[in-house]
Amino acid sequence: MSDCPEILGISASNEWFRGEFMSNSGGTDTLKTVEIFTDGACSGNPGPGGWAALLIYGDYEREISGSEPYTTNQRMELTAAVEALKLLKYPCRVKLYSDSAYLINAFTQGWVEKWELNGWLNARKAPVENRDLWEALLDLSRVHKIEWNKVKGHAGNEGNVRCDRLATAEVRRLIESSVPNADCDNRG
Repeated sequence: MSDCPEILGISASNEWFRGEFMSNSGGTDTLKTVEIFTDGACSGNPGPGGWAALLIYGDYEREISGSEPYTTNQRMELTAAVEALKLLKYPCRVKLYSDSAYLINAFTQGWVEKWELNGWLNARKAPVENRDLWEALLDLSRVHKIEWNKVKGHAGNEGNVRCDRLATAEVRRLIESSVPNADCDNRG
């Protein structure tokens, strides 16, 4: 939407929004609440992948999506969250919804903080996969007050369904641009 507030990464036509966003004290009681739905898809794992996010602030919505030619489903799930959070122009209270247990559990169960403390090694003392994305998410989680919410995938949650369609369309676009009549229903 052309009048989508600057908070969702689009220039606002009303300058009052910027000043109204947060008090000088920076207290969380003045943070604006943004809902973010994310999803990732991959044809083959690894293979061509897509990610998508839906950002909602009040009556405003913004959909974003992208793709990578050779990736994993987990990277796409994490990328969707990173790209959505990077769009926020100010610190926000975020309700992030994902069907990725990998993403949600890493924050709700404290895995990501343990990985960081252990030099980015997991419980088996092996390097944590997708470290670049975890570090980006950890940095973003220190800017925003994020509530991490697990939703059941493909179960009718409107935000999740929209993101799934966008992410799958990104995969399909990649496949169709390189291999005619390819099937992209094999999501990891």
